[in-house]
Amino acid sequence: MSDEGPAGAAGEVAQAASAAASAVTGGWRRAGLAGAAIGVIAASAAAGVAIDKLTVSRGMRRRARLALDTAGPFGSLRGTPGRAIADDGTALYYEIDEADEADEAHEAHEAGDAHASAEAAGSDEAAEIAETAEIAETDGAAGGGAPAPTVVFSHGYCLNQDSWHFQRAALRGRIRTVHWDQRSHGRSARGAAQSGPDPQPATIDQLGRDLKAVIDAAAPEGPLVLVGHSMGGMTIMALADQYPDLIRERVAGVALVGTSSGRLGEITYGLPALGANVARRVLPGVLKVLGGQAGLVEKGRRATADLYAGIVKRYSFGGQDVDPAVARFAERMIENTPIDVVAEFYPAFTDYDKVQALAVLLRTPALVLAGSDDLITPSSHSEAIADVLPDAELVLVEGAGHLVMLEHPDVVTGHLLDLLARAGAGGFGRNVGGHGSTAQRPGD
Repeated sequence: MSDEGPAGAAGEVAQAASAAASAVTGGWRRAGLAGAAIGVIAASAAAGVAIDKLTVSRGMRRRARLALDTAGPFGSLRGTPGRAIADDGTALYYEIDEADEADEAHEAHEAGDAHASAEAAGSDEAAEIAETAEIAETDGAAGGGAPAPTVVFSHGYCLNQDSWHFQRAALRGRIRTVHWDQRSHGRSARGAAQSGPDPQPATIDQLGRDLKAVIDAAAPEGPLVLVGHSMGGMTIMALADQYPDLIRERVAGVALVGTSSGRLGEITYGLPALGANVARRVLPGVLKVLGGQAGLVEKGRRATADLYAGIVKRYSFGGQDVDPAVARFAERMIENTPIDVVAEFYPAFTDYDKVQALAVLLRTPALVLAGSDDLITPSSHSEAIADVLPDAELVLVEGAGHLVMLEHPDVVTGHLLDLLARAGAGGFGRNVGGHGSTAQRPGD
């Protein structure tokens, strides 16, 4: 039992919830609906936080967060840096991980050994070995000598390129990859159009043009495989909408993870109908006000760290057994996104509709993957995308939440490798080595 005691813990939860509501609704005291909507969200997270508070002291929780910040390699992978310039002058940061030539030579050597084994084997066995070698050669050479594709990863709202940590680790050195930070996120500059003398709202179409600028700078030639999570998937659809010839001529595969092609205004975020309707009406205005009080809001985040962590975990993961270091890693990425950036991007989702753009992807090998318990972009939105792309592989990861690539990286990476094989970059197999599940196991 903690030194705070049950009563003290319960009181602290109440104080944290009150502080969070005050931080969020400061200047909106007459807008009671806004406070009510935020309260519904906070209460659902506070219930889980209260249990922890009954057994763990505040100081211990703070020390645990500091320890988790340094635990594991999450977010530590770095590549060759570069910058692309968007059409409004925004500097977009990207990193390239090159394929290891020695690894490619090893795969070719293995294919040659397979042919030698076929010659030494009996007729039936030889035919089977030769067929396997032929498939491996064809996959590894991207269709008999064509260059292997460059894989371009686009991250989601309030995240950064490090959100693909496990997939990046699994592919590192095996194929050329590009990881970039969306404007105003990660190491990219604040959007010039959003921070100039006449600020413009961020749009998904702008993000599509940003992705084109990154491709032009980091992968100007050769086939591409585009991988996008949440807002990153929307970015890919916006690219397809504006540059259909690029998709038809160069894109060999597309992975749309935990994303949507539209109708985002219907999402309830796991709230009761009344709470969801209220939140949809008031949240844009609340965020706009908060965007002008960034310093105050950041203090509020720190003051209510436990409650904030509970909210992040509820809306990021579907299960309760996620590695605490991974959960803290996700929390850290989200909390590093300034509130004014959150505010300037949120309206972009209101009118977002790229259903028609999916037609451009009809002939492109595609993976559509989502967590079954995703509260941000429900799996029904992935099913709707798959309905338009009947040849796409649809994967619903049971029990997973929005950050499925962090919660079940083995599943996501395995299906991504399958997509790469269909796109002409096979030879990897399904083994993801030490980059598998992040769920805690008995005895951990």
